[in-house]
Amino acid sequence: MAFQSLFSRYKILPSFFCTLVQHKPSYHRFHSFPAPQVSEPLLPDLVNEISRLLSDHRYPHHDLELSLNPFSAHISTNLVEQVLKRCKNLGFSAHRFFLWSKSIPGFQHSVMSFHILVEILGNCKQFAILWDFLIEIRESCHYEINSEIFWLIFKAYSRANLPDGAIRSFNRMDEFRVKPTIHDLDKLLYILCKRKHVKQAQQFFDQAKNRFSLTAKTYSILINGWGEIGDSEKACELFQAILEQGCPVDLLAYNNLLEALCKGGRVDEAKNIFHDMLSKRVEPDAFTYSIFIRSYCDANDVQSAFRVLDKMRRYNLLPNVFTYNCIIKRLCKNEHVEEAYQLLDEMIARGVKPDTWSYNAIQAYHCDHCEVNRALRLMFRMEKDQYLPDRHTYNMVLKLLIRIGRFDKVTEVWENMGYKKFYPSVSTYSVMIHGFCKKKGKLEEACKYFEMMIDEGIPPYVTTVELLRNRLLGLGLLDHIEILAGKMRRSTSYAIQELANIMIGDRTARNTLRCDEMDIESD
Repeated sequence: MAFQSLFSRYKILPSFFCTLVQHKPSYHRFHSFPAPQVSEPLLPDLVNEISRLLSDHRYPHHDLELSLNPFSAHISTNLVEQVLKRCKNLGFSAHRFFLWSKSIPGFQHSVMSFHILVEILGNCKQFAILWDFLIEIRESCHYEINSEIFWLIFKAYSRANLPDGAIRSFNRMDEFRVKPTIHDLDKLLYILCKRKHVKQAQQFFDQAKNRFSLTAKTYSILINGWGEIGDSEKACELFQAILEQGCPVDLLAYNNLLEALCKGGRVDEAKNIFHDMLSKRVEPDAFTYSIFIRSYCDANDVQSAFRVLDKMRRYNLLPNVFTYNCIIKRLCKNEHVEEAYQLLDEMIARGVKPDTWSYNAIQAYHCDHCEVNRALRLMFRMEKDQYLPDRHTYNMVLKLLIRIGRFDKVTEVWENMGYKKFYPSVSTYSVMIHGFCKKKGKLEEACKYFEMMIDEGIPPYVTTVELLRNRLLGLGLLDHIEILAGKMRRSTSYAIQELANIMIGDRTARNTLRCDEMDIESD
């Protein structure tokens, strides 16, 4: 069995996505490295190489700084920012890279780098390192710690299901010379409610409300939160509290109450509130009507959803992409895919830009029904409409093609990914390897994609390593297991090197590795 990488021309790059705060910092940048020492054509290559190093040296016992030293002459603020954005899931390595860069004589980090690192550490749940870092920043006075930094921290604790940590962070704002305002309280409550930590948000609101001048917006956030967890009664109580406080009841408050009632199954009451809103001359907007559309779609009442959509057309109100997607998804679930296509055409004709999920909802239908030609045509249409397929699109289609044995089309789609500059991640490789492992006579293909993954420095899931090993073992191909394990040991990625122990059957190694199981694909 030959172990050669397929399509070796690909240069697989780690995924790049910037998740910085919505509002850019308003204060100025402190002095940075005087002039970029990297010509623009070289910058992407340096970002790739340093990002690869951070991925390969992700554990404390790895000597990252020694490996970074050859790059010290090329460091610029732009380079550091790009590397940090690329390595948003490597908290420990990113922090070490930040400190290493800071130690270079004459170099000063940008404020943007500071913000990115705070977000990375929070998202990676490195809270002890994060607070030590903030204390160091406060003492050095190099950067301004402002409300936006704390919003990132609220978000990180809430995402980690640590609402009390988010609340403690709010109470620590004064410690960092940031005076909390009503806007900070609103932000904290919004973030907690968004992650369904509504009870903790309400308890803190009850404790802190006397410290601030409340507005209808603050109550509206909590009304929406209670609605999201299905407690429409509590939402009604808070709406009544707005009236008792004498706060002007705006459209936002009405919309949140309507949404809470609809999610609680109280659609008739929501209609009554809607008419009361009209009597008070509060003009509904597109979102108001979309609340009813989503409610009808959830209840599988497509006819009522279309009646509301027709009313929006008469009032010249344009649904947003999420409202259209909701109807498209319901139509596909009810096997009315032709109507879903008509709605997609209407979106484009009315100037509403579809997103990838507008297409993926229909694509899921084609894949579930093994409609290969239509699935491929839809991918072609996405490209024609200038909406490139994403990871979910490719994974759904590749799963389908492997499942029904259209291996020629598998190769065609894989090659097209490279032409479209889509670089497969661990989940896409796993779809290929798991799929081929389940097909008779295709174990060699599974091995080739596994080898390709290792060559690109992408650590596989533990389950993927175990599945491939078990298939090879079942056929008595012990020499092939050794070949793959040897390749893994020679990888520049320490994570892949450690996974080699799983490949050779060391059960104790499994317990020492973090298992990024998730589902191979949750499409």
